[in-house]
Amino acid sequence: MSRIITLLTDFGTADSYVAELKGVLASSAGDAVVVDITHQIPRGDVAAASYVLGRAWRAFPKGTVHLAVVDPGVGTERRALAAQVAGHTFVAPDNGLLSEVFAAADARVVRLVIPPDASRTFHGRDVFAPAAARLVRGTSLADLGAPATDLVHLPPRRVRTEGADLIGQVIHVDGFGTLITNLDGAAVKPGAAVQIGRHSVPLLGTFGDVPSGSPVAFVGSGGTVEIAVRDGRADAVLGVGRGIEVRAAAK
Repeated sequence: MSRIITLLTDFGTADSYVAELKGVLASSAGDAVVVDITHQIPRGDVAAASYVLGRAWRAFPKGTVHLAVVDPGVGTERRALAAQVAGHTFVAPDNGLLSEVFAAADARVVRLVIPPDASRTFHGRDVFAPAAARLVRGTSLADLGAPATDLVHLPPRRVRTEGADLIGQVIHVDGFGTLITNLDGAAVKPGAAVQIGRHSVPLLGTFGDVPSGSPVAFVGSGGTVEIAVRDGRADAVLGVGRGIEVRAAAK
């Protein structure tokens, strides 16, 4: 059985919050391997957290526990969840953060009990980290809470067709300013231009296929079309961001 706990938060590393999470895990699951996915999710950006977790969790072995806390509704009536999906276990708030995970496979989900002495502003430390520690020690999902239904999901991001074109959108902007779209790279015509805003960007192989400062589209490591600027930030140079429409010819 895996003894890995991953961490994903919007806490940053300037304060004690990540260390406090790790302190709980060290006290309650000391022999577990703790892996930081990131603590640099933009503050309160549940959609960014969902995307990053949705990519990262598949790289870990079955049995891994994923602790994800981007929780602008902490202390309100929003639920705290634990879920099992495809042999992995997740603890996170019920605010859409697990949307990408739930899209991957059927899930078993329970509602975590909030201890009466839990801080209303720090469920990461007082609710989610203890639950993750129990799970990595072998506690069953059923022992953590009652089944949960009617979960919160982020709005779906669908690709549509219009004539010979596929039309999608930018779903994430990474730390390099690269615009990651939901256009399946395998469905786009090789060599097609990608239309984004008022820009037409060539679909090539990688950053080095264009001069410094030029935009380029390519099929990224996640299998979808991405748009970058060599030696620059595509979001800044092109003046666009998450949610903008993208268009490319289908195969």
